[in-house]
Amino acid sequence: MARIGYARVSTTDQNLDAQRDKLAAAGCERVFADHGVSGKLASRPEWDAALAYLRKGDALVITKLDRAGRSVADLVALVNRLDAMGVDLVVIDQGLDTTTPNGKLLFHIMAAVAEFERGLISERTKDGLNAARARGRKGGRRPVLTAAQQAEALRMYDQTGPDGKRAFTVADIAAKLRCSRPTVYAAIESQRASEAKPA
Repeated sequence: MARIGYARVSTTDQNLDAQRDKLAAAGCERVFADHGVSGKLASRPEWDAALAYLRKGDALVITKLDRAGRSVADLVALVNRLDAMGVDLVVIDQGLDTTTPNGKLLFHIMAAVAEFERGLISERTKDGLNAARARGRKGGRRPVLTAAQQAEALRMYDQTGPDGKRAFTVADIAAKLRCSRPTVYAAIESQRASEAKPA
């Protein structure tokens, strides 16, 4: 069984030495490290490389929970993923070690708490929506783009140049309408659905 370490700092002026020292003391034979990479980012190159390197029977070692994720829910998802790979997790500062019976018990308690928290949030959300509907209000966010802007997004998306290719990219449309690309796609879909309805 190999112990594989992972270290991360969020800004380029932070130092990885303290984490590397702890991981070495924990018996890690290899350490992957992301420097100047936020934990909020979906893609962390060395994190992805560490997960790809792990083999059944290995243990992933990190110094703190927030090196891997931002919440208990993140930890639960990670441990479930590692469990499917046959890999254990060791979090040095929090004393979490799924290679031990106590560590596995603690994880199951944390997983139950995370599930309970998700249930409470879902219940509060439903209660809030029901109360709003009772007062005649609809739930959900207000559209980012107006109906006219949605129509403009579709017009630009469908417009072609002399070469028969699209005259505007989604990025072009997003820049003009000052919104994100997912918002442009949603607007186009909404506008097409609206135009497809029978008069």
